[in-house]
Order: sequence, then structure tokens, then C-alpha cells
Amino acid sequence: MKSLQASRNTNRILVYAVLGAGAILMIFPFLWMLLTSFKSAGESVQIPPTILPKHWLTDNYGRALEALPFVKLYLNTTLLILFRVLCAVAFSSAAGFAFAKLNFKGKGLLFSLVIVQMMLPSQIFIIPQYQMLAKFGLTNSLFALVFPGIVSAFGTFFLRQAYMGIPDELGEAAYLDGCTKWQTFTKVMMPLTKASMAALTIFTAVFAYADLMWPLIANTDLNKMTLSAGLSTLRGQFTTNYPILMAGSMLAMIPMVILYMVFQKQFIEGIAMTGGK
Repeated sequence: MKSLQASRNTNRILVYAVLGAGAILMIFPFLWMLLTSFKSAGESVQIPPTILPKHWLTDNYGRALEALPFVKLYLNTTLLILFRVLCAVAFSSAAGFAFAKLNFKGKGLLFSLVIVQMMLPSQIFIIPQYQMLAKFGLTNSLFALVFPGIVSAFGTFFLRQAYMGIPDELGEAAYLDGCTKWQTFTKVMMPLTKASMAALTIFTAVFAYADLMWPLIANTDLNKMTLSAGLSTLRGQFTTNYPILMAGSMLAMIPMVILYMVFQKQFIEGIAMTGGK
């Protein structure tokens, strides 16, 4: 009995050690970024590198605020996340319900197109999307940032899986009570997918916040860029002041850190549901 208990304790210690090592590996880049933001430019590229700065410089944050219009970047990023989330949840919920609960011609073909879009890299859609915006004269605008995320193939697939988990008997009961298809969708089915829609909201917000290539292509005005695209302008062609870049990155992390802390439960549930489905 004692040997069994000792074996369990040993296994538990090994598991905690592995998890702790993984946590350190994940946290170290963020810690390095924080420490670098307080270093001088020379100290940031020093070899061998130093972990702690010799002199803690707070001027890098002030210089980062002077180099970039953070108020505009925060506003653009917030609006981008807001509109992409609204479009993704609204359209993906309707499409997911249709693919899961309705029967219509071409259903299998259309859903296959959704799956194909998920399988293809997003970079191949950049040129046609930009050409569409350019023909309508909508480049260098807020709509240009939102445009690629109006319809989400991932969101359609994700919410379709959620609707498929709802028994068909609920829809049949609503129909017998006199509900139309639209009423069944909005008043019966959609409220049952709140957890999935919350998870999709988190994923869409994270994807929109991390989007770098498209904002740089669609918008050239710094005041029309997002945080990720604006930070890329701090990188010089030949030299880069890494402390200022890291200070700007720390300032740019604030919205997503707050978002994660507020919706941590939904974020974890969303990952669990994605893996389970």
C-alpha cells in the first residue's frame, strides 16, 4: 500500500514538474519582453545577453507613445474586433443553424465549400479581397479592416456542431406550437448556443487582434491601422530600437489581457468544446 502511494506521489511530482516547465517556457518570452522594455538600446542587443536591466529606463514607454498614435490604434482595433465579432456571430449562427437543422438543395455542396475554405491558407484570398475593395474605393478605411471577417468559415462550422448537439425534438415541438422557422431559430435554438457563441466571440476577437498582414495591405495610413500593424512600423529597415518596440508591445497587450481575464471561463470552455466536437 505504501509503495502504491509512493508511486502515485512520484507520478504527481513528475506531472507537476512537466507542467511547471511548460508554464515557464510559455511565460519566459513575455517576461523577456517586459524586461527588455526597461533596457537601453545597446543593452537590448548585448552579447552575452543580460536578463535584468542595469538601469531601469521608463522613458521607452513615453517614446513609444510619442512614436505611435495609440489612441487611434486602440480605437481602430476595438472597432475591428467589435464588428468582426458581431458579423461572425450573426452570420455564422444563421448559417450553422441552416446546415444543421434545415434541408435544402445543395446543402452538402455548400457545406463542402465551407470546409474547403477552412482547409486553404487565408493568404490565397488576400489578392481577390484587395481587388474587390480597390474597385469600390474602400481601401484605407475601417470597412477594409472588417471585410475579410464578415463571414467566418470556422464560425459556421463551429456553431453547426453546436446546433447538431440540440435534439431535433425541440424544433419539432416549436413547430407544433405554431413557430415559424425564424422564430424557432431565434427563440428556441439560438438561446441554447450561448456558450458556443461566447466561445466564438473569444476566438474571433483573438484572431482579429492578432491579424497583421491584412491591415498592412488594406490600409497605408498609420491612423487607420490596428495595434499589430502600427507596432510593425517601429521596426526599422536596418536597425530597430527593441526597447521601444517591446514597450509598445506591452501597451498593445493590455486590451487582450483584460479580455482574457474577464472571459477566461468562456475561453477555456471554447477550447474544450472545439476539441470535443
